[in-house]
Amino acid sequence: MRTSRTPLRTRLIAVFAGTAAVGALLAAGTTTAHAADAPLRDLAAAKGKVVGTAVSGGKLNGTYADIASGQFSSVTPDNAMKWGSVEPSRGSYNWAEADQIVAFAQAHNQQVRGHTLVWHSQNPNWLTNGSWTAAQLRTVLQDHITTEVTRYKGKLAAWDVVNEAFNEDGTYRSTIWYDNLGSDYIAQALTTARAADPSAKLYINDYNVEGVNAKSTALYNLVKSLKDRGVPIDGVGLQAHLILGQVPTDIQKNIQRFADLGVDVAITELDIRMQLPYTDAKGAQQKADYKNVASACAAVTRCVSLTVWGFTDSDSWVPDVFSGYGAATPYNESFAPKPAYYGIAEAFGGSGGTPPPSDGCKAVYSVTSEWNDGFTGQVTINCSGASLSSWKAKWTFGAGQRITQAWNADCTQSGAAVTCSNASWNGTVPNGGSVTFGFNASWSGSNPLPSVTLG
Repeated sequence: MRTSRTPLRTRLIAVFAGTAAVGALLAAGTTTAHAADAPLRDLAAAKGKVVGTAVSGGKLNGTYADIASGQFSSVTPDNAMKWGSVEPSRGSYNWAEADQIVAFAQAHNQQVRGHTLVWHSQNPNWLTNGSWTAAQLRTVLQDHITTEVTRYKGKLAAWDVVNEAFNEDGTYRSTIWYDNLGSDYIAQALTTARAADPSAKLYINDYNVEGVNAKSTALYNLVKSLKDRGVPIDGVGLQAHLILGQVPTDIQKNIQRFADLGVDVAITELDIRMQLPYTDAKGAQQKADYKNVASACAAVTRCVSLTVWGFTDSDSWVPDVFSGYGAATPYNESFAPKPAYYGIAEAFGGSGGTPPPSDGCKAVYSVTSEWNDGFTGQVTINCSGASLSSWKAKWTFGAGQRITQAWNADCTQSGAAVTCSNASWNGTVPNGGSVTFGFNASWSGSNPLPSVTLG
């Protein structure tokens, strides 16, 4: 499991302008135009699969929310259900963001994948720095799992109960759990979760286990042992944080061998990173890689779901962890689908056509940073199937915000009304192109999203 980038606050809103029809989009070098496909969630459902994305509760508005709800049939909280987030002090819980994500999913007819109950990372200081006897730590583990799983009983489809239990050589990872309780902490966690919610599917989740290797074989042997002992285990999660051009050739074989144990398999955190800069050739390879992973899942009946770890490059953890790498997700930072999107669509039976809707020009408004009395805002104008020779972005602030400085645009404000016009050098936005401008502004008390229009 990996964390997503979480800037202080990011808010997004998109508006559409123009009436031109959608132009043909290029997919892996082909110039053939296709009719628009159904959303990914519908394509996957037709194959008996669920397709999901990790999400952050603070971003569930505007274009981000539209794509998350329209394209995906499942959501996974990126950080909101981890131990350090929900129980920062022993016995004191913060459910706000987790509740928000569950409510969002319910409102959009989506499943929720709980993530994660037991992990070596992102734990609170009171847990990691505590001095515990084995008996005390067992009680702490049981109390936390029981409380969290019970809260969402009947609302979650699955839980990643134990996360990243193994080293690369197949030995158990040294963690607070293994070092104090031995490997049986895994069985205890699963048994406790099953008692708290008998209907939720229970998974063990790990990375670098997509192909047949020492680590995945250790996971295979663990799952077989748990099943032989009667410990509740319903599935295995293959994270699939992959590198461009390095999808294991035996991924389908590996999925099938777990399925043959009588458990479900889920691709839980798929992203495929590349060394920057992005090029068309790399995009074509990434499309093939995404298609290979999705096709391997589609080919195995008990591979029940495929989840991407954030659907947009602006939300990816990769650049913060792997220097010089990025562009790992199916959408670019301006929320335009990349060839990788079409790779998933084709694996689930789509034609590789354009996802609806994307015609015209749109403006994406974001707050990129915020401090006590001010914030930095940014607007990106993208065109698809249309073009602009000049532009104006207009909005009305709702809480007394005042622009103090702008760049790459001429901005004026009268009362709450703001108009930002192109500078002399950036008025033209071609079909398939974009332009970005930014500003600093003051605020006090709240900073609600404005409704932006293009003119």
